[in-house]
Amino acid sequence: MLFKTRPKEEYINAESPAALKNLTDELFAMLQRGIGAGHKSVVFICIGTDRSTGDSLGPLIGYKINGLKYKNFYFFGTLDEPVHAKNLQQTMKNVFERYENPYIIAIDACLGRMDHVGYITVGEGPIKPGSGVNKDLEPVGHGHITGIVNFGGFMDFLVLQNTRLSIVMKMADIISMSIRYVLWKISNDPTAFTATNYRDA
Repeated sequence: MLFKTRPKEEYINAESPAALKNLTDELFAMLQRGIGAGHKSVVFICIGTDRSTGDSLGPLIGYKINGLKYKNFYFFGTLDEPVHAKNLQQTMKNVFERYENPYIIAIDACLGRMDHVGYITVGEGPIKPGSGVNKDLEPVGHGHITGIVNFGGFMDFLVLQNTRLSIVMKMADIISMSIRYVLWKISNDPTAFTATNYRDA
């Protein structure tokens, strides 16, 4: 769980009819830049825990996309096998040992301003998981997607526990659908993407 969003991000209102299109466009552009820089694989790290409603966004997304099978795309963090503060460091070690020059996209819930609750953010650069609940973890990701599930600043553990599941589920649906479409497009549309090592035979 990330506490607040990073600068220079795109904010997408999950309630907007254009939310899915806007997120898909941003994610596709981010992957184009990352893969264009020479990364050999793409790894999605879905961070969080199913033991807290507010912090379940990452595992829910991982659950929804984990069955996808695309060339050189990989996923970590599900409801059954969450990636959280206790195993994040080992997970990242495994990723760098297993995959050549991976481009990592970190996905996490976050707390933010009250008027941004229900917004999805997408941007370049890492996030620092756990900073909102006083966990000192290493930054994760070349790019990131976060969902602002509630407002922060006071008794953040309690705020996370009392986050509405409907907000989390709506963002999880939009983010997972966006990932599904972008990966399908990269893998199956030769006019959309030129990196052949990501295209299914």
